[in-house]
Amino acid sequence: MQQPSFEVSVVMQRRQIVNRWQSDMWEPVAVVSEPNPANKPVCISGSNGVERWMFPTLPVALRREEAEGYYLNISTSTPRVFIMWGFEDELGVPQAVSASYNDACSWMDAGEQVDSVAMPPDMYDVVNAFAREHYRPEPKKRIRPRSFQARDNGPRSR
Repeated sequence: MQQPSFEVSVVMQRRQIVNRWQSDMWEPVAVVSEPNPANKPVCISGSNGVERWMFPTLPVALRREEAEGYYLNISTSTPRVFIMWGFEDELGVPQAVSASYNDACSWMDAGEQVDSVAMPPDMYDVVNAFAREHYRPEPKKRIRPRSFQARDNGPRSR
């Protein structure tokens, strides 16, 4: 079976700020399924010190080994899309997109910049169906009461 994949464009916002160390702040604000026709970063709106940029599409491939991460995400009250991004030529550029909590944690553990935005309904439908089909929780193991465990310092009875 082929794993589902699709492409999304990330919309990043740049706001001018008053700060001693930096003059603006970047953050992702949306993920959209429509492709960027220019296939390069394009400023789609700007006013009052706020600009929104649409970036070229990035692939989102749903992988069976990440089914738990998808399930954890869709089972929350507000599912998210995680965006790893960095700076290139003074632009905040998205580098990868995922719907898995586990992917986001791995990226953050590696020291990457990761932010999230609300998951669009069409993406939620695909991720939800995939997670429900492929996620199987680990069976719970019975924990033996301490009274039935052997002591380390010798036999239990005389």
